[in-house]
Amino acid sequence: MSAALLILAAALVFWQKQGASAPPPAGSSAASGSGGSPKTDRNKKGESGGGRGAPAPVVATHAHRGDIGVYFAGLGTVTPLNTVTVRSRVDGELTKIYYREGDNVHAGDPLIEIDPRPFQVQLEQAEGQLARDQATLANARIDLVRYEKLLKQNAVQEQVYTTQKSTIAQLEGTVKSDQGAVDAAKLQLTYCTINAPLGGRIGLRLVDPGNIVHASDTNGMLVITQIQPISVLFTIAEDQLQTVLRKLAANQHLPAGAYDREARTEIAHGSLTTVDNQIDPSTGTLRLRATFPNGDRRLFPNQFVNIRLLVQQKRGVVLIPTAAIQRTTTGTFVFVVKDDSTVTIRKIAEGVMEGEESEITSGVAPGEVVVLNGVDRLQEGSPVRPQFADEHTDGVKGHTGGAKGKGKAR
Repeated sequence: MSAALLILAAALVFWQKQGASAPPPAGSSAASGSGGSPKTDRNKKGESGGGRGAPAPVVATHAHRGDIGVYFAGLGTVTPLNTVTVRSRVDGELTKIYYREGDNVHAGDPLIEIDPRPFQVQLEQAEGQLARDQATLANARIDLVRYEKLLKQNAVQEQVYTTQKSTIAQLEGTVKSDQGAVDAAKLQLTYCTINAPLGGRIGLRLVDPGNIVHASDTNGMLVITQIQPISVLFTIAEDQLQTVLRKLAANQHLPAGAYDREARTEIAHGSLTTVDNQIDPSTGTLRLRATFPNGDRRLFPNQFVNIRLLVQQKRGVVLIPTAAIQRTTTGTFVFVVKDDSTVTIRKIAEGVMEGEESEITSGVAPGEVVVLNGVDRLQEGSPVRPQFADEHTDGVKGHTGGAKGKGKAR
């Protein structure tokens, strides 16, 4: 019984193996190959289609003629032309303050008053001493006239007359000294009222009413900084010095612009004033001073700014956006769109770069169309479909072939 079961099991296993190795029935999907991967079929279809030659969409622009400036850039610090620390010239109690912190004052405006009463008393004493000595001098002169008459009559000795003349000279010296004391007392009295020595902006107050101030105080009572006009000290490389010196020797006006830390926003506009008298050997730079009217007070003392000094203005040169220029280790080039809406690689020579535009000295003519964005997929002869970011034709019509009518600014 068990032997029959073993034979039956072996026969079943042999039949299953034969069924697994049998060929599939005719007409089945495996036999015909139609059950292949749909993804593979789609890829093959795409490869045999016309997608490879489709024009690539790019952003283009026209080369144009325009003006561009040659600038020297430098780091600068806003420096006031004048700064004054106001101190007291007399000792006394501070009684009045006529200004507020941050005020803009003019030269001669009253600022501080110190108690004048002690100096008024000194003036009265000096004037009293002067009056007394003047009276004594007047009496001595009367006596001199009397002695002179008596001397002519031989009524007094000549020595008495000579002594009286000497007395008058001494009294005249005393009166002159008294007059000096009166003038000194008046001067001290004027020092009790402190006026602004120059126009500018007042800083934070350093003393308060009721404090006793002294002429020997080192900190002062307030600081006045001239804001309008104001200057900026900045540096340029010594290699650029000769260009600046030639311009100054020719009495040319060199405009200067002050920009923020990112050198993007112009804060103020002024001009070059002077050049320092020596180059710093440790850095190879030279300091220059530019002066700004600062009418809106946007420049502030000790503020950090970027200075751009205009040394030359080039006019009527070929300009393209800097973003259109492609750079490699062997040189620079641009993609130029031809009349048949294909691109060609054109080697160029760059000139001055200013902001987002660059001067092209050779390689591109005004009116030609250059690719601005979308160059990653391009090579020599690639078809493109340009969309124009802007249009600067300046009287020269660009030839765009299939791109006609698409020069509208976006």
